[in-house]
Amino acid sequence: MITDLGLLEPVTRMQVQVTFMRMDRPPATPALALPPGWVLDDDVHLSVSQYRTLHFGVGRNCCWWMRQVLSDKALAHLLATAPIKVGLLREHEHIRGFYELNLGDPQNINLAYFGLLPEAIGLGVGRAFLDGVLRRAWAYGPQSVRVNTCTADHPRALPLYRQMGFEVIRRVDEEWDVPDRLGLDIPAHLRC
Repeated sequence: MITDLGLLEPVTRMQVQVTFMRMDRPPATPALALPPGWVLDDDVHLSVSQYRTLHFGVGRNCCWWMRQVLSDKALAHLLATAPIKVGLLREHEHIRGFYELNLGDPQNINLAYFGLLPEAIGLGVGRAFLDGVLRRAWAYGPQSVRVNTCTADHPRALPLYRQMGFEVIRRVDEEWDVPDRLGLDIPAHLRC
């Protein structure tokens, strides 16, 4: 990969299948409750350092790299000016996950990022977390809510999105050059 300075840096090439999904109507079922002491904090403003730490913590095992390669200046600009809303899942005072809604197309809101920190996976909160986030997305009045997932994401991501009402639009095979300096855990079966 060539850096902003035109220098080459070591990368690991990985191959993923990206699944693009769409939900055309809001949930028709009653809202799912989070366990006592768990809440969603909406429209949270994070510093670059806080965002990087949270994004890396949730996305490290899923190879979330595209935001991690941004310079601090570029990421600060994005966080300050992009039409995005960042929210947190908290258990009392502890952050357990985060989400990011991209509102750039108000008719087709994109769930750009969604996930739990490793210590919160398997606690039975993922479905209620996603339900709460989707209801927040639908509160903006879009025609659809979109999300994409890939074969590097948690294996339960795609089935959960389907269970929550998303339908597959298309699948695309991609190859990514992920900078080794990011320290992401790239599964052997996805390496080219």
